[in-house]
Amino acid sequence: MTTESIQGLPTQRPNPLDPPAEIGALRATDSMVRMTFPDGHLGWLATGHHAVRSVLASPVFSNRVDLTHPVIPAKRLMAQSLKDFPMPPGMFNRMDDPEHGRIRRMLTGQFTVRRMKLLEPRIEQIVDEHLDAIIGAGPPVDLVPAYTLPIPSLVICELLGVAYERREQFQGDASTLLNLESGAEEAMAAWVSIQKLLSDIINEKRATPGDDLLSGLIAEDELTHEELVTIGMVLLIAGHETTANMLALGTYTILQQPGRAEALLADPAAAVEELLRYLSIIHFGPVRTALEDVEIDGHQIKAGEAVAMSVAGANRDPEKFHDPDELDLTRHAQGHLAFGHGIHQCLGQQLARIEMRIGFAALLRRLPTLKVAGEVRFRDKMTIYGLFNLPVTWDE
Repeated sequence: MTTESIQGLPTQRPNPLDPPAEIGALRATDSMVRMTFPDGHLGWLATGHHAVRSVLASPVFSNRVDLTHPVIPAKRLMAQSLKDFPMPPGMFNRMDDPEHGRIRRMLTGQFTVRRMKLLEPRIEQIVDEHLDAIIGAGPPVDLVPAYTLPIPSLVICELLGVAYERREQFQGDASTLLNLESGAEEAMAAWVSIQKLLSDIINEKRATPGDDLLSGLIAEDELTHEELVTIGMVLLIAGHETTANMLALGTYTILQQPGRAEALLADPAAAVEELLRYLSIIHFGPVRTALEDVEIDGHQIKAGEAVAMSVAGANRDPEKFHDPDELDLTRHAQGHLAFGHGIHQCLGQQLARIEMRIGFAALLRRLPTLKVAGEVRFRDKMTIYGLFNLPVTWDE
């Protein structure tokens, strides 16, 4: 057990595919350490798998914005007081039960494993259409705008009933909101913009319902307009940003060593789970606040103290995973925390798995000589880690 205190969350990645080196060093000493957040609040950083999982599972810890100091332990949101960034109605991912459970139950029926599997033929069609266009145009190509970003964007748009032609606005606003270097005014402008977009879409669907998730929620008549707008915004952002970056960063990772493509094609489902574990693209947080005194891994967490969690650190914990810094696409990586844990576990995880399994396999099967062909820029200043670009080429 250590009494060491660190200043802020370690973020520097000397190797872009590994967590910050300090995370592993801290975890080797203790699964939880004292950490001073940028606003001066003395809280905790959890890096061990058991510690992170325990905090995420415990009802003693709150996820509400107005009960914690930072949403993420990062400069932009720390500099902005929470009174200027209030939690809007319907932001279920920042609520506790019973409010969270009320909305979550409505959404769970829309994201069942059965419904997600029914989407597979359409996802396969979308993937094939984009690969047809890429192959038809010939190399070189940047896979981010040509493949990894549009596929999950189009899928979530169709699921929610959002016209894909509106993608430039919501993708731009989402990028601003997730950028740690965005100023408070810039972030708020993006927030207002994407809220207005969803408000307009909700109004359109009230007048002309469709066979989509948002129309279904409107028909249930249990949510206010403001709640529907925020729910739509959360699903739209989460539904494309996370999977898009996993597709891009996962492809880059596979192309770094011979044999990885063959291993993925042999068992895409297992490979996807290992990539999720190994890459852990949640770059900052999550953060929870203790509602009462509680003990985690031998440490006494006082009521009101915030705990930031390193998902990347937890997913590289040698006490949970053998040789965790080795990417083994044949590994059965059960128990990784890439989708979180507990009541806030990712709602769309089954959809994301299907998109990645189909997207990786089709890309590597149809372009077996694919290779990186230029400088890659990593998203190290974003709350979701990944790639801004992925230039590639192949033998025609």
